[in-house]
Amino acid sequence: MDLLALADFNLVARHGGFGRAARAADRPKATLSRRVGELEASLGVRLFERGSHTLKLTEEGRALFERTETLLTELDEAAASIASGGDTPRGRLRVSAPMLFSQMALGRIAAEFVKRYPQVRLDVTTEDRAVDMVEEGYDLVIRVNPDPDERLVGRVLIRDRLVAVAHPDLPLPALGETAPAVFRPSSDATGWDLVTPRGEMRIAVDPVLRLGALTMVRDAVRAGTGAAMLPFSLVADDLRDGALVSWGNAKAPPIEIWALYPSRRLLSSKVSALLDLLKESFPEGQAEELAAFAGGGR
Repeated sequence: MDLLALADFNLVARHGGFGRAARAADRPKATLSRRVGELEASLGVRLFERGSHTLKLTEEGRALFERTETLLTELDEAAASIASGGDTPRGRLRVSAPMLFSQMALGRIAAEFVKRYPQVRLDVTTEDRAVDMVEEGYDLVIRVNPDPDERLVGRVLIRDRLVAVAHPDLPLPALGETAPAVFRPSSDATGWDLVTPRGEMRIAVDPVLRLGALTMVRDAVRAGTGAAMLPFSLVADDLRDGALVSWGNAKAPPIEIWALYPSRRLLSSKVSALLDLLKESFPEGQAEELAAFAGGGR
């Protein structure tokens, strides 16, 4: 495949038209059109649907653009790095991260990152869905307990744990009693298996309220609506201050927050720089560090 033609195709796709791409790159429009036509001919597919006033990617064109945009960007960055005689992080860095971690820490980390590396354009998308980072063009994803994926490698940033918490006025239910609880919409648990100073126990729970975000669940528990099972890092300050009390830790594996990146790529300097900053922020990878970091931003 002709890399120059592929680069011209990406230029046109990125700008949404031959005219806009030509003006942005100071290139002749006719040259871009010819080279995209040659690429289509070599692949045997149409990459654009050409209307009288519109230009749209075909399904094949969209797939080619999504798969090659990041690769071409990395080639450009590698060439720029070599030409400048160093490996200074530069270019666009796309990150996907879960909602709670973003709310607790990522805003301050992102601000520090762009302060240190002004030549990087950091773009953070906050969502809890499991994005396909290869197909969607992300450089780094942060995920909670991710499923194994042979295409990805990474490292654990933080190990957290679940703890059952309640308002101090809500007593721990006796054997045979049911406790009111606040759940996420996706939860269908009828009881919690806990490890307490008195040993293991099971508490029956009845969901009196369902809320879509863990911070909302915590706020409802603070108001005395019911108990909840929440990450320790989210409620550490409330437990310390007495706003909440612990009924015990969940009898469950730890919550692991991972940073993942595609195994097929060489780790770029901009990804390495962000990983280093994350490690600097949480050197021991403990839930207490995340709690302290979040509290320090208030």
